[in-house]
Amino acid sequence: MDLSAISPTLLIASLMVAATPILLAAIGELVVEKAGVLNLGVEGMMITGAICGFAIAVETGSPVLGFICAAIGAAILSMIFGVLTQFFLSNQVATGLALTLFGLGLSSLLGQSYVGIKPPSTEKIDFPLLSDIPYLGPIVFNHDLMVYLTLALVAAVWATLKYTRAGLILRAVGENHDAAHALGYKVIRVRLMAIAFGGACAGLGGAYLSLIRVPQWTEGMTAGAGWIALAIVVFASWRPLRVLLGAYLFGGVTVLQLNLQAAGMAIPVEYLSMSPYLITILVLVIMSAPRKGGKARMSLAAPACLGRAFHASS
Repeated sequence: MDLSAISPTLLIASLMVAATPILLAAIGELVVEKAGVLNLGVEGMMITGAICGFAIAVETGSPVLGFICAAIGAAILSMIFGVLTQFFLSNQVATGLALTLFGLGLSSLLGQSYVGIKPPSTEKIDFPLLSDIPYLGPIVFNHDLMVYLTLALVAAVWATLKYTRAGLILRAVGENHDAAHALGYKVIRVRLMAIAFGGACAGLGGAYLSLIRVPQWTEGMTAGAGWIALAIVVFASWRPLRVLLGAYLFGGVTVLQLNLQAAGMAIPVEYLSMSPYLITILVLVIMSAPRKGGKARMSLAAPACLGRAFHASS
């Protein structure tokens, strides 16, 4: 095994790219759950965004248009979940699982004619002088636009939830929807907007996978990324900046295991491939450990109305 072949600079730079699709999906799901809705259909929305973005980018030659259509397509899919759970009061867990299965099947159908096709390339942003800074330049200033937009989105979500009236209303709906309704806030409208935002973010994450991270269409290419995004939201205790750290942790382990495989580490490839998921599970177990009061750390931070259906007459 030759560890000298692993470049720390390239490793950290690749980490940012690997974490971006999961970070997009996770930050969107965080907003959804802050509104008191548990949408387990992230995987289905991501794979739908992946094929929508890929197909539009290939047909038009524009990755930008591909990303836009991926966000719209996944947001529309999320509205199926929104209508069923908010108007027909269907079970959120069962509906989210059904959404994932539907998205996987729909993407497989739509993507049949796009297997083996290369999408148009997405150029990296050139930062004159900054990209030439030793070590820091290649790590921070040598990425595509979506990496920077994702970081800006995380900062915007954090600031919105903490400092704005819209964020306060969203959190109020998630903590006590009956009290929010009594104060005159439109609980269902707020939740539908949050669901659409979460769907759009998941779609962007899927499109990033098919257009940049792995520039091709492969059936089931999300490979559990949506479930990891869900786990990261819990691991982060529903805090945006912790979501960023959680996504980078998973991205870092993913990139590291690929580099270890390339370096010829004497461990079966299957064990290395499963390591990112095992480490995520381990972190969740640690976070679930009960505190002195008997409650898990995560349960203390979860929105009080998470997963609970709202009815105006309740």
